[in-house]
Amino acid sequence: MRFSFSAEQEEFRTSLRRALEARSPTKEVRRLMATDAGFDRDGWRKLNQELGLTGIHIPEAYGGQGFGFGELAIVLEEMGRSLLCAPYFSTTLAATAILNAGTEEQKKALLPGLADGTVTATFAFQEENGSMDPSGIGLTATGSKLNGSKSFVLDGHTADLIVVVARRPGSKGDEGLSFFTVAGDAPGLARRKLKAMDETRKLAQLTFKGVEAKPLGREGAGAGPFAKTLQQAIVCLANEMVGGADRLREDALAYVKMRMQFGRSIASFQTTKNKAADMLAEVELAKSAAYYAAAALDEADNDMPALASLAKAAAAEAYLQTAIHAVQMHGGIGFTWDNDTHLWFKRAKSSEILFGDANQHREKMIQAWTPS
Repeated sequence: MRFSFSAEQEEFRTSLRRALEARSPTKEVRRLMATDAGFDRDGWRKLNQELGLTGIHIPEAYGGQGFGFGELAIVLEEMGRSLLCAPYFSTTLAATAILNAGTEEQKKALLPGLADGTVTATFAFQEENGSMDPSGIGLTATGSKLNGSKSFVLDGHTADLIVVVARRPGSKGDEGLSFFTVAGDAPGLARRKLKAMDETRKLAQLTFKGVEAKPLGREGAGAGPFAKTLQQAIVCLANEMVGGADRLREDALAYVKMRMQFGRSIASFQTTKNKAADMLAEVELAKSAAYYAAAALDEADNDMPALASLAKAAAAEAYLQTAIHAVQMHGGIGFTWDNDTHLWFKRAKSSEILFGDANQHREKMIQAWTPS
């Protein structure tokens, strides 16, 4: 396993960062987050036509770029830095679910549209209580009809395609889980945008009342693909989070170097140095965990359940603590709406609990590494 990025990957990161800085300045982030959709569809199409990012980890046979999770992690980290307002994470998550659960024919039919950006998608799996446990899935599938609801669905109110996990009535635990695909405008499907603290990432509640769905993969065999998709989603989120944390750290450090008090830069004060050192250590450790987990995904490491949880726990704590330090280092202006720090602070808080908080993942990590 490689423990550093290749020269080509670093060059890719540099060019991508430059492109996202131009396309997603905070002025644009503020404009898009105030809209109901949360993104501009024309800008989304243009981004994909020029950079082809949505197909980065989709195999070439299905219209993608054919790279691995190492390259996808770079993309997500840079998007986390820029707070790109676009349905990228949700569409990537749906594509990953299709890769894990779909048949060869279904992949050929569904993935090209996701790879070229003409179709947006999302993965709906969480219930009203936010549980990710397979035993907590309550949406039922009677034949091809879905009944029930899903909540906290990323970009669920605008997605063209929805990948859903449901169970046969009467089944329990991992048994009877199946994947389905539903069109965003399907009859009987009600979509409601939820009010969220983080306006840069839209969440929705989906209610299914006799919605006609198409099976994805083999019926009743969804437990394995579901667990695999969640692990991959957690690693992807961890890499996005370390990108945001590093951006906060850099911005805070640049501010204290510029801010003068008592005739000298406040960066020279010992308390400021301590905060800067703590931020650097926490962010670098979280990066190491996130990068390693992404590399482990590409190599199908047997310790993936534990490594994914380790990455998420480290990223969640580092991002939120860095956000707290960044606000404090900005002083009084750091608490204002006009200062951009709160944009990353809110993303840090929402991402902390998305797909499980640090405490939950530490428990999962211990369980995974404890001999049975």
